[in-house]
Amino acid sequence: MDSRTRRSVSRSRLLAVVACFVAASMAVHARADEVHARLLTIGPAYSGSSVNVVANRRHSLFTHGRMQFAAYYDNDHHLVLGRRSLDGGEWITQRTAFKGNVKDAHNSISIAVDGAGILHVGWDQHDNPLNYARGVRPLELELARVPYMTGVAETRVSYPEFHLLGDGDLLFLYRDGQSGRGRLVLNRYSVRQRAWRTVQSNLIDGEGQRSPYWNLTVDSGGGVHLAWLWRDTPDVATNHDLAYAFSADGGASWRSSERAALTMPITVAADAYVAKIPMRHNLMNPPWIATDARGQPYIVSYWSDAPDSPAQFRVVYRSKDSWQTETITRRTETFALAGAGTRRPPISRGVLVVENTIDSAPAAHLVYRDDAAGGALLMSTDRLGSAEWRQRQLTRTSPGAWEPTLDPVQWQRYQQLHLLMQSVEQRDGNDAEDAGTAAAEIATLMIDPRVDQAR
Repeated sequence: MDSRTRRSVSRSRLLAVVACFVAASMAVHARADEVHARLLTIGPAYSGSSVNVVANRRHSLFTHGRMQFAAYYDNDHHLVLGRRSLDGGEWITQRTAFKGNVKDAHNSISIAVDGAGILHVGWDQHDNPLNYARGVRPLELELARVPYMTGVAETRVSYPEFHLLGDGDLLFLYRDGQSGRGRLVLNRYSVRQRAWRTVQSNLIDGEGQRSPYWNLTVDSGGGVHLAWLWRDTPDVATNHDLAYAFSADGGASWRSSERAALTMPITVAADAYVAKIPMRHNLMNPPWIATDARGQPYIVSYWSDAPDSPAQFRVVYRSKDSWQTETITRRTETFALAGAGTRRPPISRGVLVVENTIDSAPAAHLVYRDDAAGGALLMSTDRLGSAEWRQRQLTRTSPGAWEPTLDPVQWQRYQQLHLLMQSVEQRDGNDAEDAGTAAAEIATLMIDPRVDQAR
């Protein structure tokens, strides 16, 4: 392993893009001392695709104790790990010997830190054998490759993601199979035994005719919430419908929102739907799911009322005994979401966070990119369900194909948004060629979205 370690001091076009956040924030807030945003550069990174800042990364940043970790690909396609102390430390990076197919934005890196402080990393996955490594010691960046987790269904892995449980164990999810013909696998890592086991070898099954595109979160009480949509072919235009399931036992059993038991595997016939959305309505995959302090789920994606109408971000949430859909945006520009491969639509996928209060209608914040609006945006509401959302500009110049990814621990613990930021390009529908751009600085942008919300 290449153990070259360096402090990140280089500068590139990202600084010009993200530095505008501070200027934009000053324009929003009445006094400069009300600007609760800070940019901390990490180092130069590959920017020829959106692989470093694609929204389905779980996770790009992760905090354990007073230490924060990051992962990305450099311009030589090597996996690079970063670490910094929350007590004012700069990023320290270590280039590993592991590489990825960075031209394909599906092949992103996912990280998490278990309860013992061990870093877990999955990378370079798109219908290929599992790539997995973990730290050799607590809080260290040196990795040891692990040839398999359980040995079950690990030859055609896509979309790896880790999630931390309250007892320090980890969940790991991935798709086994291909777009249009896949199933969801769920494993669990025991901190005490330092070993993985299969929880569900077939949690959601496309039955050879479709694939689920999912998102998962763990609430403060340990409940596991899963949202997904279905895709019937590799064409993103065949995305349809939103569904939801809940587990109180770490994924061993699942129930619908009405707490009716769901038979494993969950299929398209299961009574788990929360919103029926036809194909060719610009529904983006995967949805995003967040929870409030009461463990109530909120599911976010964008889609159109009709195939030729503007796509709008919407949040689907439970109110009394039924699911409601609230439209967040009022976009006027139209586009058609269709085709195979990584798409480059004019809006990114979104990340929703819900404030940690016991209110039945808590405050919430959505981060996404809209090219028509000039860059990255922050939408905020004082009460979910009120249909009253305020927009703030995060960048005054475009970050290219950037999509938001965040550190889940920073939000859960401090109600802070820590976002991985990089200006990147993405060829629409082309995962075989990159955009030919030079390395661009990657950084963390730290925001308190609650400051001065009413302005």
